Amino acid sequence: MAVAATFATTEKIGFLTRTLATILDFFILGFVGTIVNSLLFGGDAVRGQGLSTLIGLAYFVYFWSSYGHGQTLGGRVLNLRVVKTTGSELTLTDAFLRYVGLIISFLCIFLGVIWVAFDANKQGWHDKIASTYVVKA
Repeated sequence: MAVAATFATTEKIGFLTRTLATILDFFILGFVGTIVNSLLFGGDAVRGQGLSTLIGLAYFVYFWSSYGHGQTLGGRVLNLRVVKTTGSELTLTDAFLRYVGLIISFLCIFLGVIWVAFDANKQGWHDKIASTYVVKA
C-alpha cells in the first residue's frame, strides 16, 4: 500500500491567485465542454448542460484528489495545490465533499468563496467543509 504524500501547509494562497486559477480551470472546462457537446449533441445547450456538469465534477474531483496530486490544470500553471489541513493529499471522497462545498459557496451569492479574502487561514467555506488549504506547490 502506497503512503500518501504530505505537504507543508504554511504558505497558504489568497483570494486573487486562487480566483485566477479557477478562471483558467473554467476556461478549460468550457472549451472541452463545448467540443464534447458539439460532437454528442450538435451544440444543443440544454442537452449538453448535464454532461458539462459531470465533466466539471469529474475534473475537480480527480485533480483535487491524490490522483491529480491536488493540482488542477489552472493550479499547476499558478503553482497551487489543495491539501488537507494535515498536509496530506485528498481522497476522492474529500475532493467530492470539497466540490459540494464549492457549489454551496457559489450559491450563496459567492459569499463562501469571497470568504477566502477575509479568513485568517485563507479558507473558503468549501475549504472549511472539507478541511483543506490551498498552498504553494
